[in-house]
Amino acid sequence: MTLIYIIAGEQSGDVLGARLIRALRDARPDLEFTGIGGPRMAELGFTSLFPMHELAVMGLLEVLPRIRKLSRLLAAAVADIKARKPDIVVTIDSPGFTLRVLKQIPEIRRVHYVAPQVWAWRPHRVAEFPGLWNRLLCLLPFEPAWFAERGVEGHFVGHPVLESGADQGDATRFRTRHNLAAEAPVLILMPGSRRSEVPRLLPVFRRTLDLLAPRIPGLVPVVPVASAVAETVRHATSNWAIKPLIVTDLDDKHDAYAAASAALTKSGTSTLELALAGVPMAVTYRVNPITAAMARRMIKIPHVAMVNLLAGRELVPELLQQDCKPQKLAETVERLLSNPEAAQAQRDGFAAVMESLRPPNQSPSSAAAAEVLAALGTPN
Repeated sequence: MTLIYIIAGEQSGDVLGARLIRALRDARPDLEFTGIGGPRMAELGFTSLFPMHELAVMGLLEVLPRIRKLSRLLAAAVADIKARKPDIVVTIDSPGFTLRVLKQIPEIRRVHYVAPQVWAWRPHRVAEFPGLWNRLLCLLPFEPAWFAERGVEGHFVGHPVLESGADQGDATRFRTRHNLAAEAPVLILMPGSRRSEVPRLLPVFRRTLDLLAPRIPGLVPVVPVASAVAETVRHATSNWAIKPLIVTDLDDKHDAYAAASAALTKSGTSTLELALAGVPMAVTYRVNPITAAMARRMIKIPHVAMVNLLAGRELVPELLQQDCKPQKLAETVERLLSNPEAAQAQRDGFAAVMESLRPPNQSPSSAAAAEVLAALGTPN
């Protein structure tokens, strides 16, 4: 038996892990899997050492109250790996946790999937990487060259958003399912997938909608959320003047994208999902002011939104921190909803961004599986 130990620390890693397991099983049906994962991986028979959501924390100050518990989870993961003696360990993203695991486990072949974004901030951390893994899998096309210049080898496997199905939605199905008029403008609101993110953005979104409602008659807000935060969002929006549709089903989310005229989203991978679906957007984010001040001193890139970083310009507006205000957000969204030229200019830029994320001649998950098998010592 060949045992692969996978560690995914948040929802996006769970999705990546599930696709990786499928691709690996297609190539090697004899493989066995264990480790830490979420519901997507569980659907494939994966049993997690502990609930993955216990690791989903973001922000420098947000982590501090949970350091003791996270340390216990780290010790449990390391002990489990030592006991099971897997043939290879695959850590997926969540570098605050996964890289600590890699530092403490014995000499086992290992792959880290999703290169740490040290090119964005704290590039000096590259010095800590040699010896942590046998292969580093990069999602972004510029990353292998960036790491190579600093003595670390990386392998571009393409971005998993290309396999998300975000561009396969059905607008008519969404409107029929939710009894929406064909002409009703749909606005996607994406407050984040972590419990620490949602409370910061939802109050701003509420006030933004209050400003937009008289300007955009019939506006329908839709909030696609992960199941882990769905109840939090339902409770927080229960007294909104304009009740949003809360969507948790993946297909329904993609149908909402197809029906949408615009989106207001947090920064992160959601910008790539929306770009793939061709949804014009504005990007916003707000964190603890102290966290934000520390981050500003460390961030080394000109754009926060991934779609802008890949485009090499501000393709979509970024309204962050002090600019994350209802009046500014409402004005920006209204412009996208009422100005077809502004919306189309974004869509025109999305195509080149998406093309840059494609690996040659295979899907991202197949490319990642091939790299894992190569590290395992199995011919592709």
